[in-house]
Amino acid sequence: MILRRTLFSLLLTAFTTLAWGAEDSLSVAPASRHQLPNKFLNGLYEFVKDFSRVDTNYIEPQHYNFTVMLQNTNTYEVYRLHNRRGQSVTFSPEPTYKIGPYVGWRWVFLGYTLDLTHTGGHRKQDFSLSLYSSQLGIDLFFRKTGNDYRVKRINLGEDVDTSPMENLPFGGFKASIKGFNIYYITNHRKFSYPAAYSQSTVQRRSAGSPLFGVSYSSHKIDVDWQSLIALAQERLGSDAFSTVDQSLTRSQVNYKDISLSAGYAYNWVFARNFLFDVSLSLAAAYKHTKSEQDRGSFIFRDFDFKNFNLDGVGRFGLVWNNTRWYAGASAIFHTYNYRQDLFHTNSTFGSVNFYVGFNFGKR
Repeated sequence: MILRRTLFSLLLTAFTTLAWGAEDSLSVAPASRHQLPNKFLNGLYEFVKDFSRVDTNYIEPQHYNFTVMLQNTNTYEVYRLHNRRGQSVTFSPEPTYKIGPYVGWRWVFLGYTLDLTHTGGHRKQDFSLSLYSSQLGIDLFFRKTGNDYRVKRINLGEDVDTSPMENLPFGGFKASIKGFNIYYITNHRKFSYPAAYSQSTVQRRSAGSPLFGVSYSSHKIDVDWQSLIALAQERLGSDAFSTVDQSLTRSQVNYKDISLSAGYAYNWVFARNFLFDVSLSLAAAYKHTKSEQDRGSFIFRDFDFKNFNLDGVGRFGLVWNNTRWYAGASAIFHTYNYRQDLFHTNSTFGSVNFYVGFNFGKR
């Protein structure tokens, strides 16, 4: 079961309700006795209410309490390991296709999806949660691979024909990633992320906004190189991997990633009820290699500027929404880079969604 949309807004609404009630009750009391509490509660109310205030010339709020939706979700992953000599190997599983119904009440969205491609035996674990409010957004994710990876590409040098290895099943690759992104939307009164990705508002005029965020993630990659070398020797000959730089054949990569990001998002209203969103963010990320010897130590104990790399997040959305019915597609992709003097990796994962639904229960 997946919880979607903005828990931020749910909590903020609860605080707003409390503030509203307090303000109403205090308004009949003598101002001289309750001036300080009244100011505090009014200030708290204004602070909380500011999270959902929008310019209605640009953003039309939701008019319904409930929604139902059918969604198809497709997930993708690519891992590339390479060295400074240009030798590389790329692993990727077959895409995962899921479909299922969702039911929502205001900001709470619950659903169930059925995996149409992995019916058993793959041990794949995949959880992602994206929350969108007017000012804040968050991505939570956890992915652990199954045993359905393939050798998508391999490059051992210009003189080695590796085409017989392409797209071969390989069960010796394991990877996992977990983490979160939190970002702040500066122009939240005119630009609506929920309009593009949670259909809880409608963008009526084109607008954009700078984005600023922070993220944390933990990565693990484990390759059974002996099995891969044996597979290569079987397909390519006994000399396969004989010229490979040993820096490529590291059995494990285990690191943490802390980053600060900046980017820009734009909602283009190209026709009535239609919206196209593009959002791109780049992050300056500090990578800390984790080992058994320094477990529990401070992450910046061995600080080195060479451990900084660039990561990125891209979002794309196409929506038709007349406030009653809506349909569209969205995509979100994360990319991470880990680089050392002799060895580096690139990891990319993401999902593409197609959905259709309708709202009901007038507010």
